[in-house]
Amino acid sequence: MVLFMAEDFSKSVEDGLKLAKRIYFGKDRSVSPPKPVAMDKTSKSYLPTAPMMYAVISDPRIVDNPDIPSYQPHVYGRCDPPALIPLQMNGIALEVNTYLETAFVTMSGSWRVHCVMGNRSCDCRLAVPMGEQGSILGVEVDVPRKSYCTQLITMEEGNDIEKTSRAGDGGFLKPHIFTLTIPQIDGGSNLSIKVRWSQKLSYHDGQIKVIVPFCFPEYVTPAAKKVSKKEKIELNVNCGTEMEVLCNTTSHPLKEIRRQVGKLGFSYEAEVLAWSSVDFNFSFSVPSSQIHGGVLLQSPSVHDVDQREMFCLYLFPGNHQTRKVFRKEVVFIVDISGSMRGKLLEDTKNAVSAALSKLDPKDSFSIIAFNGEIFIFSSSVQLATTEAIESAIQWMSINFIAGGGTNILLPLNKAMELFSSSRGSIPIIFLITDGSVEDERHICDVVKSHLTNEESIHPRIYTFGIGLYCNHYFLKMLAMLGRGHHDAAFDADSIGSRVERLFTRASSTILANITIDALEDLDDFEAYPSRMPDLLSESVWTVSGRYKGNFPNTIQARGIFGDLNNFVTDLNVHKAKEIPLDRVIAKHQIGWLTVQAWFSENKQLEGKIAEMSRQTGVMSEYTQMILLEGPGGTQVSESGRLQEALKAPEFKRLVIDPKVQKIMLVQKLGFGFGNVDATAENLPPGSEEVKLPEAAEIFVRATSNCCGKMCGLCCCPCCIRLCGRMNDQCALVLTQLCVALAFFGCFSCADLCCSGQDGG
Repeated sequence: MVLFMAEDFSKSVEDGLKLAKRIYFGKDRSVSPPKPVAMDKTSKSYLPTAPMMYAVISDPRIVDNPDIPSYQPHVYGRCDPPALIPLQMNGIALEVNTYLETAFVTMSGSWRVHCVMGNRSCDCRLAVPMGEQGSILGVEVDVPRKSYCTQLITMEEGNDIEKTSRAGDGGFLKPHIFTLTIPQIDGGSNLSIKVRWSQKLSYHDGQIKVIVPFCFPEYVTPAAKKVSKKEKIELNVNCGTEMEVLCNTTSHPLKEIRRQVGKLGFSYEAEVLAWSSVDFNFSFSVPSSQIHGGVLLQSPSVHDVDQREMFCLYLFPGNHQTRKVFRKEVVFIVDISGSMRGKLLEDTKNAVSAALSKLDPKDSFSIIAFNGEIFIFSSSVQLATTEAIESAIQWMSINFIAGGGTNILLPLNKAMELFSSSRGSIPIIFLITDGSVEDERHICDVVKSHLTNEESIHPRIYTFGIGLYCNHYFLKMLAMLGRGHHDAAFDADSIGSRVERLFTRASSTILANITIDALEDLDDFEAYPSRMPDLLSESVWTVSGRYKGNFPNTIQARGIFGDLNNFVTDLNVHKAKEIPLDRVIAKHQIGWLTVQAWFSENKQLEGKIAEMSRQTGVMSEYTQMILLEGPGGTQVSESGRLQEALKAPEFKRLVIDPKVQKIMLVQKLGFGFGNVDATAENLPPGSEEVKLPEAAEIFVRATSNCCGKMCGLCCCPCCIRLCGRMNDQCALVLTQLCVALAFFGCFSCADLCCSGQDGG
């Protein structure tokens, strides 16, 4: 995954809005262009809060109304980095389909390149903010004479394709904001775009909520008031249950069009003066005070790489407000290695302090700070009294000093020794780290040996990763072994909120040691995750997988309540007739299979994951996204034809017809498996750089060396005095001359200035 700097993006949009003031919209003062919103100090107001399109402007001379020339004063120079002018939107439609805890979102919109001369063209950048745990599934673009669509290919196929994309052609602005650049769109053209993604529903106090980014800034409203602006929303809810579904709240005036047992349907369509200024927010509930659930089954398609039957077990925690949660014994394990210096460690300390304040006085805790060695707050867990918490916060202020290396096994082993053996409590290890280590698989084996007794409530492990240098699949494996959960923050600003949310989940266990009976007669049974997590009051519980044999009509789920009473319930088994179960469980299964593939280093399993990824459109570590260009109006048929080719069993290599399609690689979209070298060097998260193509690297090295030696021959004070007396025209001429000399000099003087450099 390549994360581009959000600050740079915001600055480019700010520059684009200033540049857009040059555009003339006619003599009628009532149709003046919209005013941009005020910029706050953090630059967050210019990050997209709804699907957006931007004109990528490197040459400011092309900025103008394609219909009415403005005859503005001539502009010199170039925009570096390019400015981003938000395009005006002509229409937007949103379709949301929810199943169990997953929402599938399809956004269809129309934008116009209103800011570029009719005889010029520019790249256009799509930015799509997604909801919780969003995963992009596909993009289709239709413009005059051209169309585009995205597809997934294996890494091996990607190596055979010439890399024509540059940094910024696609990737993630933030983990929830996907971007994609569409090349060279003519000024005045209309773009029709369809984007599909999936995201997770949230669950709180018995309410299930879907939130889709749908808050458009004022400056995307067309300047001409006579332009029709149509807004449309369609929502379909299918809980998979045989119980009534109740609508609780909605952000937009939805009209109910369908109501059945376990299902709801709504729609909204209107001509609007301004686009939606709030996110689409809808909450519903399945009224029941008791834990309830079921089992869904589906047969694989003929093209499925795994021909075993599919199943999905699910449990709703119910809204029983008086149900007892487990008393907790928590050991916080916090990474204080050198890479955590500064804001990272300070935010982590504040997050742990906030978590301590949420402990009940009957709970117990301790803290272990680690780098190459460990520092322990107390030799055993202590009751969470006010005095103990204040002492712990003071201890963290003294001992949380970033420095040293990273040893994760040492604190994990020590944490296992700190727990008491009292009944009625659930031991929790809460690990926070930003690094990778070489012995990760060995650590998993050691932890697994500690957690062999399934009769007792063994320590639960919750893991939190910071940045891309830590191995999130290793941390997810640890969490699975400990029946816990994993979460991550990819920027320092989100550490506090995401640690708080994960700890809230860890504190909400209402049913532990869940097992499923009556599956002994199946010929084959594989569940993801293999160790079933606890049921939390803050989420819907799901376990999916594959099997062979005859699945029973009813199975039993068992567990232990917080008061140590046993729980047993019957789960009815149904065919998933109106639920696309293969799509619902695809991301879940690909994620857990990737954990297995990493741990076992199984190349065959990696290939299976790649095929599953291509067939479902869900990104994986073993696939890469491409952007295909074809004739206008054909992106749907071409996409469908290619998808069928990808699914065919005999398909070995992607074949592109150059007469019909051009192909461009998008930046790698996976998280990767950590970076041990960066951890050893104590590089802080966020220092990742977008790697230039090899030819560009050679050129940059050559020019840097050339220019460095040339500058060494110059007198710096003289240069400063000279530059200070130049007028604009002279500075422009001198700049152009230096660029030309640098360009030609780097080749003609290669032996003189660049000797000894690779590729020089």
